[in-house]
Amino acid sequence: MLGIDIKDHIATISLQNATKANALNRDFWKNFPLEIQKLDENPEVRVIILAGEGKNFCAGIDLEMLTDLQKIIQDKGEQGRIREKLRRWILDLQEIPTVLSKCRKPVIAQIQGACIGAGVDIITACDMRYCSVDAYFSVKEIDLGIVADVGTLQRLPKIVPEGIAREWAYTGKKFGADIASKYNLVNEVFENLEILQTKVQEIAQVIAQKSPLTIRGTKEILNYAQDHSIEDGLNYVATWNAGMLPSADLLESAMSMMQKRTPKYEN
Repeated sequence: MLGIDIKDHIATISLQNATKANALNRDFWKNFPLEIQKLDENPEVRVIILAGEGKNFCAGIDLEMLTDLQKIIQDKGEQGRIREKLRRWILDLQEIPTVLSKCRKPVIAQIQGACIGAGVDIITACDMRYCSVDAYFSVKEIDLGIVADVGTLQRLPKIVPEGIAREWAYTGKKFGADIASKYNLVNEVFENLEILQTKVQEIAQVIAQKSPLTIRGTKEILNYAQDHSIEDGLNYVATWNAGMLPSADLLESAMSMMQKRTPKYEN
C-alpha cells in the first residue's frame, strides 16, 4: 500500500493501491502514521513528498472501512460503550492527517487525477500542495451522509476562503485544478504528471539544501501561528530563537555566503 524511497535527503512516500485509485484501506490507516513518524525521526530525511501511484492521487476512504463503521454502529451491546468505541475509531482516523502536520519536516502533496474525500483530508494537512492540470477534487463525505470528520472541515477554511470551503463541503461538488488554484488550495498547477514530478522534486531539493534545524523551527513557528495571535507568535519565536539560534548552522550559513559556496549542514 505504501512505497517509500529516500534519496538526497528527500523521502517520497507513495500511495500504492492503483487498482482502486489509491483508496485508503485498513493497511493504510494502520501503517501510514507509523511510516511518517519513522521519516520524522530519520535524520537523513529533510523533506517529504506525498504522492499517489498511477493516474490518481487518492479516491478517498476504501469501502471496507465503511463496513467496519457499520459493524460498530450495528453492535447489539450497551449503547454508551458502542458510542464510545465509535468515537475512539473516529479519533484514531483523525490521527492520520494530523501526523503530517505534526511531522517536523515539510510535507509536499503531489496531486494528479482524483483527490476525493479522505484525499482532501490528507492534502490539507500538508505544508504545500501542487497538482497537474488533470487533478480534480471533492469534499465527498456529504454525499455519503457523513459529516466530514478527519480534518477537512477544520483545515480547509484556513487555506481557502470560508465561503468557498462551505460551498465545497455542503455540495460535494467536483472542481478542477483551475478552481483549486484560484482559491489557493494548490500552490501551482502543472501541464502534466511528468512536469509536476520534476517541479516538486526541484522544490524539495531547494528545501533539502537549507539548514534542517532552521526548517524544522520554521514549520514549528508557522504551525503555532495558525492558532495564536500575532503577539503570541512573536513571543514564541523569540523564545525559540533564544534557544536554537546559537547553532553551528548560523556560522555555516554566514561562512558559505562569504566563501560563495553551497552550505553543508548536519542533519
